[in-house]
Amino acid sequence: MGTTRTDEFRADAVRIALTSGLARKQVAADLGVGLSTLNKWVAAHRDTDVVPQKDQELARENERLRRENRILKEERDILKKATAFFASQKP
Repeated sequence: MGTTRTDEFRADAVRIALTSGLARKQVAADLGVGLSTLNKWVAAHRDTDVVPQKDQELARENERLRRENRILKEERDILKKATAFFASQKP
């Protein structure tokens, strides 16, 4: 009975690590396990059906969108600074 619960916990931890979009360090801390332990579990379960293919695809798309969003925010901040700079320059 204890083994099933442990296996279920590991499977849930892997699912969260692969699909939540959170950093693994944060997931490990939230779950109260070591980062190296979580990484071992992910490596051992990556190719299993712990995370359905659909969820893996969604996680990859979420990561791509987060990256794109971060870049757009950086570009926006640069444009704001440039606008403020040029507005302060008097002819």
